[in-house]
Amino acid sequence: MSKSLNRRRFLSLAATGAIAQRFAVGTAAAQAPTAWAGLVQSVIAEGQRFDPALVVEAARVLSRRPMVPLVATDLPEGYATLPYDQYVGIRAQSSGMIWAGENRGFTVEPLHRGYVFSSPVSLFTVEDEIVRRVAFDPSKFNYGRVAPPPAGADLQFSGFRVSAGLERPYELALFQGATFFRSLARGQNFGAVARALILRPGETRGEEIPFFRAYWIERPSAAAGMLIIHALLDSESVTGAVRMTLRPGDVTFIDVEMTLFARANLDHVGFGCVMGTYLSGPQSRRGFDDLRPAVHEVSGVQMLTGNGEWIYRPVSNPANLQVSSFQDSNPRGFGLVQRERDPNAFVDDDQRFELRPSVWMEPLGEWGPGSVQLIEIPSESELNDNIISYWRPRQPIAAGSETTIAYRQAWCWQPPERPPLATATRIRQGRGSQARRRRFLVDFTGDRLGDAALVAAIRANVTATPGSIQNLRLWPYPERRTMRVAFEVDPGSETLSELRLVLDAGGQPVSETLLNRWTW
Repeated sequence: MSKSLNRRRFLSLAATGAIAQRFAVGTAAAQAPTAWAGLVQSVIAEGQRFDPALVVEAARVLSRRPMVPLVATDLPEGYATLPYDQYVGIRAQSSGMIWAGENRGFTVEPLHRGYVFSSPVSLFTVEDEIVRRVAFDPSKFNYGRVAPPPAGADLQFSGFRVSAGLERPYELALFQGATFFRSLARGQNFGAVARALILRPGETRGEEIPFFRAYWIERPSAAAGMLIIHALLDSESVTGAVRMTLRPGDVTFIDVEMTLFARANLDHVGFGCVMGTYLSGPQSRRGFDDLRPAVHEVSGVQMLTGNGEWIYRPVSNPANLQVSSFQDSNPRGFGLVQRERDPNAFVDDDQRFELRPSVWMEPLGEWGPGSVQLIEIPSESELNDNIISYWRPRQPIAAGSETTIAYRQAWCWQPPERPPLATATRIRQGRGSQARRRRFLVDFTGDRLGDAALVAAIRANVTATPGSIQNLRLWPYPERRTMRVAFEVDPGSETLSELRLVLDAGGQPVSETLLNRWTW
């Protein structure tokens, strides 16, 4: 089992990074101080005592100036067009690893620029409370088949990789490209990717992609068991200070605290964004000729609403772009989850989709009214992160305002807070008994479904809007703690139907609420 970022996942991230390049996330010549660097240096000077409030102040100062549009011009010839296999051959030597051999529980590997990752990032450490710049030094890299850059070049970095553990270190997290980062729980493979901030996704006017200009990484102690990272965010419409606290384990928690300074009105902003891949599976097929029965690293969106309702919405690979909004107020949790953990469901000994993490967001504090947004993008390739989920506040963020938000991410096998109800463990669909009907089979599983007396009282409440439900049947299997629900949806002349299914007994829910959308 490989825990490293494999080629498919790397290309997926790189493809997203390539989008960022089109939004001018680059650099002026590193040898000459840029305008933003001068502003930041005036607030957080190398060698001074570090305070997290300084990153907030740097973002505030930066927000008072227009974003500096930067163009990557300082990379050695050919670095921006390096083939994948040559780029990944550039790795830091042991002498270039930060805190290697110090038994601090974490090691940081600076990542070289090149390939689609041509945008520069400044790296700093905080040691003994003092800011120290991580200087770029070509002698601390192995270049493989690539010619090293000229001596004296200061290329900065494209990001960094974090390894955790003392006796058997493993790759824990990767920060590279725009505001993208990813992590995993112990025993997992890299999968879904998070974004610190998302602006205007899926809109015809175009997405705006924020990016990190600099990181300050606090030197950890082995006893603390956590790594604290500060980052300076910039974009045409907003700047921000982000603090991330990583705590690895059987569940890896990342606490994210963000202070934003809006340069312009932000009428479509997203927090707690996660992206993942869904190509095909029993719940959504578009005729892919693939020997694998399923190809996906996320299976659905799970939500715990402000009023305590547990909702699950399986995702799909639609024929056309779909955007869904799940209205709520003060959500208690949401995220993209991978519910399928049986390797036989995928039959893929290379990708091992059953080992990909679920990513659960727990808002810290009250977030007010808004919606969990789900964007499903048509895809013909498993390289694409075509599923996007995030929280969109109803109230726009006004230009000139300061906004703070905090949440806890859990990179996990299943969310740490789980419904005390039966959950949808299998969802299948196929053609129905008539031309425009669709037949669904849903298996709910939970401990209470082993109670024969309770099972006898269970009813399935199913609705289709628009449309009607036909041929509804229930098959109880108490010995397997499972209830199977079968039904057909007849949409009439409509081309889209929203489905809602919940099991109840005596007016009380026995299962989570399953939502689904079917288009003809």
